[in-house]
Amino acid sequence: MPRKLIVTSVLAAFTLGGCASMDETQKDTAKGAAIGAGAGAVVGAVAGGGKGAAIGAGVGAVAGGIAGNIWSKKMQEQKKQMEDATAGTGVGVTQTPDNRLKLDIPSDISFDVNRADIKPNFRAVLDTFANGLVNNPATTVTIIGHTDSSGTDAINNPLSLNRAASVRDYLVTKGVTSSRIAIEGKGSREPLVANDTPANKAKNRRVEIFVAEPAPQQPAPQQPAPQK
Repeated sequence: MPRKLIVTSVLAAFTLGGCASMDETQKDTAKGAAIGAGAGAVVGAVAGGGKGAAIGAGVGAVAGGIAGNIWSKKMQEQKKQMEDATAGTGVGVTQTPDNRLKLDIPSDISFDVNRADIKPNFRAVLDTFANGLVNNPATTVTIIGHTDSSGTDAINNPLSLNRAASVRDYLVTKGVTSSRIAIEGKGSREPLVANDTPANKAKNRRVEIFVAEPAPQQPAPQQPAPQK
C-alpha cells in the first residue's frame, strides 16, 4: 500500500483545517475530508491488495467531508449574532468541542438572588437568541440551571430547575417550539470554581444554554470492486 498517500491525507487534515481564510464550516469539512481520505485509503488497500487505495481515498474523502461538516453556516451565523448581542454583558458565547453553540450566562444579568424570574436586561439577549433559533428550526436546545452552595439541596435543586424553566418559557413566547427545548437543574453539584468567596459563588450561579444540530446522514460505505 502506498504509504505516501496515507501520510499526505493525514497532513492535509491539519493543513486544510488550519487555513486562516476558512470559516468554521469549511475547516470542519476540510478536516473530515482529509481524514476520511486517509482512512479510505487504508480500507481500500487492505481489501484490494493495494490497488483499491485510490478508490478508497476518494470515497473516504466524500464521506469524511460530509461527516466533518456538522457546524453549519446557520450555526456560525447564530454564534456571531450572539457575540454581537452580548458584547460587554459578561455572557460567554463559544463553540464546544462537540460542535454545539454554548451560552454561559452569569446570574448578575439573568436572575436576582433566590429568584427565578428573568431580569429585564436579560430579555434583550434572549430575544436575539430566540430569533436565531426560529431561523434554524432543525436545532435542539438544552438549558441547565446552576446555583452556588449556599442553602440546602431542597432549595437549590428546584431553584436551578425553575431558572432553566423560566428561560425555556420565555423562548417559547418568542416563537421557539417547546418540544425543541430540554431543561435541567443541577443545583450546586457542578461548580465552576470553589464556593469559598462571594465572587466565586457568583460565578457558580449561572445558566448554560446549549444548541445542537442533528448529525448529517452519512452515506453507506462502498465496497471496492473485486480484483480479477
